[in-house]
Amino acid sequence: MILTGKEILKRLGSDIKIEPYDEKLLNPNSYNLRLHEDLLVYSEFPLDMKKPNPVQTLKIPEEGLLLEPGKLYLGRTIEFTETHNLVPMLEGRSSIGRLGMFVHITAGFGDVGFKGFWTLEIQVTHPLRVYAGVQICQIFYHTVEGEISEYKSGKYQANQGIQPSLLYKDFEKK
Repeated sequence: MILTGKEILKRLGSDIKIEPYDEKLLNPNSYNLRLHEDLLVYSEFPLDMKKPNPVQTLKIPEEGLLLEPGKLYLGRTIEFTETHNLVPMLEGRSSIGRLGMFVHITAGFGDVGFKGFWTLEIQVTHPLRVYAGVQICQIFYHTVEGEISEYKSGKYQANQGIQPSLLYKDFEKK
């Protein structure tokens, strides 16, 4: 089951934390999250799964930033979220998709207990100017059936910014 907007509001401060919270961003069954002004792009190719890959930070200026097709931009939400006893999920807003923008490639699924900013895997199908603060995606919550074990990964939990891939840490454990 997916929570309604009224249920999201009711669970704020207990199972759900969204900071900053703005009631105008609450929808009938989701909450809109906004794009932070910082983006990351990988700066050296080819990328290597077994190593940290260097990144460059871009700032979205007030006049917007033109994104190019064929390039991956890592962004993040302005909002920090924390979820307990529910599964948080992220989807792009339809208005964003209709402009040819994808906000996640595979990472739209969160785990019970996740807390942090959401890293967005942004791609565009044609050149598109983007602006910081735009309502770019929506978070929604599924109920869970069964015994809950909360997410405790040392890779992405309680992040403080945009997270490039930390897959190389999986190789270090072997």
